[in-house]
Amino acid sequence: MQVEALSASRSDDPTHRTASAEHKRLPLVVHVLAVGTFLMLTTEFVVAGILPDIAEGLGVSLARVGSLITVFAAGMIVGAPLMTMLTVRLSPRLTLILALGIFVAGHVWVALASDVDQIVIARFLTGLATGAFWAVSAVVASRAAGSAMGSRAVGIVAAGGSLATVLGVPIGAYVAQLTGWRGTFWALAIAAALVTVLVSRSVPRDEPANGERPSLVADLAGLLSVRLWLVLLACATTSGGVLAAYSFIAPVLIGRSGVPASAVPLVLTVFGIGSFVGTLVAGRLGDRHPHAVTIVTPAVSTVLMAAIFLFSCWSWAMVTLIALLGLFGLSANGVLIHLAVRFSGRAASLGSALSVAAFNLGTAVVTPVAGAALASPLGLDGPAAVGTAVIALTLIPTTVLGIITLRRGRTRSGRDSADGSSRRGLSEAPHNAFPGTLR
Repeated sequence: MQVEALSASRSDDPTHRTASAEHKRLPLVVHVLAVGTFLMLTTEFVVAGILPDIAEGLGVSLARVGSLITVFAAGMIVGAPLMTMLTVRLSPRLTLILALGIFVAGHVWVALASDVDQIVIARFLTGLATGAFWAVSAVVASRAAGSAMGSRAVGIVAAGGSLATVLGVPIGAYVAQLTGWRGTFWALAIAAALVTVLVSRSVPRDEPANGERPSLVADLAGLLSVRLWLVLLACATTSGGVLAAYSFIAPVLIGRSGVPASAVPLVLTVFGIGSFVGTLVAGRLGDRHPHAVTIVTPAVSTVLMAAIFLFSCWSWAMVTLIALLGLFGLSANGVLIHLAVRFSGRAASLGSALSVAAFNLGTAVVTPVAGAALASPLGLDGPAAVGTAVIALTLIPTTVLGIITLRRGRTRSGRDSADGSSRRGLSEAPHNAFPGTLR
């Protein structure tokens, strides 16, 4: 009996559950979804590497083709919450399959298009599908892994996106060199079709019980959470601050640091590797210490960005700082998405969708500001200055969020302790403490 009691107490101990979760494998569906996000981020960034090929093939200017990047990001900002609301009555499995189907069709359309306007439309629709896939995949991965490994699972899915900058973009550019730029989009369409098959087989059918469908009005009530909006604010400032500097890092390395142009891709690859590793590590730590991760990460990133601003003339210092920024800068994104899912209650998919939109919105708003800073007296140091200020702002919502959660935990603990003492007092009281009762 004592052994059973001890075993039961250990199973009820959150620390014991978390420790045992460290040795438990994540379900296959998490890795399948990570491959999906790998493709989604590859198609977002690969256009930058093959812009000259597309412009030459279509006979248009680089600036005109550059709109393909902007319109895709706009599609993700709109698509994540919009597509999630439109598919609220569908199962997550069907939503993922539909999103991948649109993704495949969009890439086939681009590969066959002969006019840049057609490609713009196709890229916007692909961005809509990408936003929906990102939002739903985070919820599916979190639920499949369970509460003890939810942050780790979302971190794996997010790491698939980080890996896109290390492997996906170079591979896509290489395919374009071998087969032409259309070949890259054909390859992405074929790969996405294969992932669709894997998703259909690995994602469980999740139909509501007794034929009941979720209510959009009831789900929207979950978006009233103050903690959710603090997370969304952190999402916007994190991505906005890091990518404001990262978007202009090539001219800084060449013009200020004296790094040869031929070495810039290698530096960017190091950043991508650091981002991939950092996302995995933060995901593991986020299950036990989510608020510590979301506070320490922007704090370290602020220091690193300030150092990039101060030491931009030193080539080796810059390479080291960029590698470290990759390790810390975006590593908490998976944890933030997981918190958005948790704090949105029944509106988990919408919470995830809004986090995806917030990441892209932060990038869309802050990057032009960083670009304008190039024309200021700061010159090439302008983007790093903007990035430092914006990342530092992340500490406000993440710190407030940590304090709120800590206070709620203490209040709940005190209430549970009081209730436990009351129940214990009743059960342990001597019989003669109650007059009129029989011994």
